[in-house]
Amino acid sequence: MVSSERENTPLECRKIMDIPPCIIRSMRRLALIIISMIIAWETCVLCVYGEESGDTLNLTSPSAILMESSTGQIIYEKNSNERVAPASITKIMTLLLIFDALQSGSIKLDEDVTVSEHAASMGGSQVYLEPGEIQTVETMIKCIAVASANDACVSMAEHIAGTEEAFVAKMNERATGLGMDNTHFVNCCGLDADGHMSSARDVAVMSRELITRYPQIHQYSTVWMDTITHTTRKGTSEFGLTNTNKLIKQYQWATGLKTGSTSKAGRCLSATAVKDNIELIAVVMTAPDSKSRFADAVSLLNYGFSSCFSYSDEEDITIPDQEVTGGVKGTVRCKAKDSFHYMFLEKPDTAKIERRLDMNGQIQAPVEEGDVVGRIIYSYDSKDIGSVDITACESVKKATFADALGICFNRFFT
Repeated sequence: MVSSERENTPLECRKIMDIPPCIIRSMRRLALIIISMIIAWETCVLCVYGEESGDTLNLTSPSAILMESSTGQIIYEKNSNERVAPASITKIMTLLLIFDALQSGSIKLDEDVTVSEHAASMGGSQVYLEPGEIQTVETMIKCIAVASANDACVSMAEHIAGTEEAFVAKMNERATGLGMDNTHFVNCCGLDADGHMSSARDVAVMSRELITRYPQIHQYSTVWMDTITHTTRKGTSEFGLTNTNKLIKQYQWATGLKTGSTSKAGRCLSATAVKDNIELIAVVMTAPDSKSRFADAVSLLNYGFSSCFSYSDEEDITIPDQEVTGGVKGTVRCKAKDSFHYMFLEKPDTAKIERRLDMNGQIQAPVEEGDVVGRIIYSYDSKDIGSVDITACESVKKATFADALGICFNRFFT
């Protein structure tokens, strides 16, 4: 006698067959819902963290960012707000304060700087300045930008602020003003110290401030090899400088900016480059080795140059004179404060770029030259992408009673 299908079915399966069909259908639906939720979650994670984790570029460095310099637009980032030790990338802020001092006139390039005992005692990367040795400000900048000299850094800090501690306070103040929320400096050269921290995003921010406000930094950051002269009690000797940023020789569009390396920070780099009028800043932090940091920076820069399209409105825009109430004259001449720049991440159809005037409303005297009286708003495909301030080209004083009588008199007879 042939056994029935149920009798030949294993015990476990027979138990399942005893479950009512309606419950089985419900269990199947529940399983499908759970599977769908798992797939949706994985997809969401990939969408949200795919670029953040660096999967698209396969970067070795655990923290990185790519920024366009003229707009500050972020093109790519990976753990960019993670607080890490910045090593000698710290010197970007030191250089920024040096150029601030040059701009204000408080120091000059040909001014002498005397090296202190404290500055000469700095370890790590140095140019072996001796106590009492004198170098010019420009030579010190070269030592910092090219050779990453800690002794030159501290010498300049003391020269500008009196002490390194006072200079570091200025560094932190400047960082706060730039919105570098993940940064706190303890020294001016980047030696490992408790609490001395920054992030890839903050490094990009201060790098942008330095290269856009003081583009002359590239005169130093692009130097591959040079020499300085030591003049001390021992006599005169030449000392060679070699740029720590190998991209200056290896990447044809490189313009700087600063390397960093300590046992705590790993290998760091803020790399700047210009190609086809596009300037990019690539920052990599805590790379496992020097080769990786340069390779990651090149990957970032190549990605940026291949995916960025720069738009600039170079047209000379005529702004109509705006009416002024209560002034010695009834109108004020106006102009666009700056030209408009925008970075597209895909090639734009420039015919879809439009602009419109957005004035602040009635202008009340007095008006000072440079006052913002409106904006030129730019849109692409009906979506706003940025604006440029409209400012007064001249000052208009508030009319006194005598001025008002004079205006009425002139109007009556003319």
